[in-house]
Amino acid sequence: MGYGYVVDVAAVDRPGIVAGVSTVIARLNGNIESCSQTVLDGYFTLILTFSTSEEYDPDDLKKLILEEKGLEGCQAIVFQSSDDVRPNFGSNANTYVISAFGRDCEGVVSQFTRYLGSKDVNIVDLYANITKDGQFVLICQVEIDPELDLKNIQFDLEALGEQAGFTVRIQHNNVFVATNQIRLDR
Repeated sequence: MGYGYVVDVAAVDRPGIVAGVSTVIARLNGNIESCSQTVLDGYFTLILTFSTSEEYDPDDLKKLILEEKGLEGCQAIVFQSSDDVRPNFGSNANTYVISAFGRDCEGVVSQFTRYLGSKDVNIVDLYANITKDGQFVLICQVEIDPELDLKNIQFDLEALGEQAGFTVRIQHNNVFVATNQIRLDR
């Protein structure tokens, strides 16, 4: 029987943070199962899940991570994962990508996410940024229940975008990937 953990680390960005966290996990004979890391405006954040055959107290794991060389000044949250929260691997038939862009204004993320939440649309990944020329870009990957009327959601999102001065598009995840894939020719 294995034990699963969730680790979230944040800090001012610098090289070596992922190496430090993964070194602690390797030392525990842990297996990183999934992770996501990004840098926003100079701040590093990492969230990962890992499993190990031995059970550990989450506070002890946090202490091991924060004591690792190179992780000074990091903040960490560690908790034991639950089998009830395992993702549903399989078809992504209900996965869509919503993109919105327009002139930056206050409350855009709140407006879109409140609408999605009110329709029980699950946001699984979200990216938002202000470009150098003052444009705001929001891209989110969402899971939409097949019982919901996709055309109504699309209509509502476009209307919401129009009110905020944004262009909004919703595409099936497979279409988005196929039309936005980067090809590197050798």
